[in-house]
Amino acid sequence: MPLELARLISEQVSIQLIDVREHYEHKGFNIGGSLIPLGELTQNIDRIEKEIPVILYCQKGVRSQIAIQRLEDKYPFENLFNLIGGVDEWRKQVTY
Repeated sequence: MPLELARLISEQVSIQLIDVREHYEHKGFNIGGSLIPLGELTQNIDRIEKEIPVILYCQKGVRSQIAIQRLEDKYPFENLFNLIGGVDEWRKQVTY
């Protein structure tokens, strides 16, 4: 999935990237997504797009999957996707 996401970004496809890691993790390295830590998602629900694909990511893909489950359980989202492998896999597969 990291290579597919890199392609979408390079082609400037309309998507939203959300980093659900903590502030210090995002500051250390990120792929351009908006930071909304996992624990702050429900307070920031209005920042999450509903009409375009939203890709959530974290370090390994676990927290972002939890984020998706929580959001889909509480809200009518059908446009959420997990960056499988997270930032770790991005670093292995994507080079700029």
